[in-house]
Amino acid sequence: MSTTATARMIDLDPATIDLADIDVSQRELWAENKKWDFFTRLRNEAPIHYCPESEFGPYWSVTRYADIMEVENNWQMFSSDPAIVIQDPEEDFELPMFIAMDPPKHDEQRKTVQGVVAPMNLKNLEGTIRTRVQNILDSLPVGETFNWVDLVSIELTTQMLATLFDFPFEDRRKLTRWSDVATGGPETGIVETEEQRREELYECLTYFTRLWQERENQAGGNDLISMLAHGDSTRDMSPQEFLGNLVLLIVGGNDTTRNSITGGVLALNENPGEYAKLRNNPGVIPNMVSEIIRWVTPLAHMRRTATEDTELGGQQIKAGDKLVMWYVSGNRDERAIDRPNEFIIDRPRARQHLSFGFGIHRCMGNRLAEMQLRILWEEIQQRFHKVEVVGEPVRVPSNFVHGFTELPVRLHPI
Repeated sequence: MSTTATARMIDLDPATIDLADIDVSQRELWAENKKWDFFTRLRNEAPIHYCPESEFGPYWSVTRYADIMEVENNWQMFSSDPAIVIQDPEEDFELPMFIAMDPPKHDEQRKTVQGVVAPMNLKNLEGTIRTRVQNILDSLPVGETFNWVDLVSIELTTQMLATLFDFPFEDRRKLTRWSDVATGGPETGIVETEEQRREELYECLTYFTRLWQERENQAGGNDLISMLAHGDSTRDMSPQEFLGNLVLLIVGGNDTTRNSITGGVLALNENPGEYAKLRNNPGVIPNMVSEIIRWVTPLAHMRRTATEDTELGGQQIKAGDKLVMWYVSGNRDERAIDRPNEFIIDRPRARQHLSFGFGIHRCMGNRLAEMQLRILWEEIQQRFHKVEVVGEPVRVPSNFVHGFTELPVRLHPI
């Protein structure tokens, strides 16, 4: 191994660094949005790439669309257990969740809560979402600079989460905080210590346990907590497993949509021709939503663990090896997507992206996320000529949540 193996990737030239020394997991690459050229190099020269040394231990990077699909479709060989993130679970603080399980337990627990996003339920939610979007947009300070992430992206998704959980509306920002804490340790600045992180997550467990106890004797609830409390495969969960599934549902319903809401505004500002196209043809919004979700890729990766020795893309994978499917890279793969480094709101087959995952773990709430974004942009177009970005975005220092904490904007009414 060369001397650059533990160096900061952000200081190195992606074109000349030794392939063996590339470590795309380093958080600085994500905070500074400097990872793209490294991923291009890996796709072209080492699509199944071994990093022997990183903050998270050794891991394989899977960077091409087709290879990611192959891993996604073979849960027997590439397991979601014990974790779906590059970081290994803490032995003294494990949080089992159904996304990090294999069939049959995965299927049973997922089925318990899937009804909350069933087509009829989504149809019933559409009016609620539209009213909330209208109220949020009508309350914004026109002509003043404000943080779009806080006043729009977080507010809309947190209100939606509160509805899905039937969570006390006045406490809804607790959901945002718990989502941030769940996905960010001390190294991200979200909490000061790991002890604080665990303490706040146990506060989340305590709060939701009270809701569970209120609802377990009430039949017919259509919210996520009632579904978990009455489900055959979930009613006897341990507290840690309950917390794990809460974290999954909170993060899945919060981080992904909120960062697509922010990333879409940024993408349109960076591509004024596409923004003009939107103004001239609002009918393109449903297709644009899919392109935004591809472009942003709000969860950057999912991890699998090899269950036995195998071969992938000509590389020898050992049982127990960690494979990281980089969705952000697969969504920029020229072999699968035409002109992938361009943001094109009327792109043909725009839904052919990896942002929702694939196979048995495909995102349960994908239609709900698309609906929220569609309604938001329909209502924006009726009010504002432009949502103008007036400063640099601040990005989350995470290789998992591909998102933003700040996006300063100013509204220009029609």
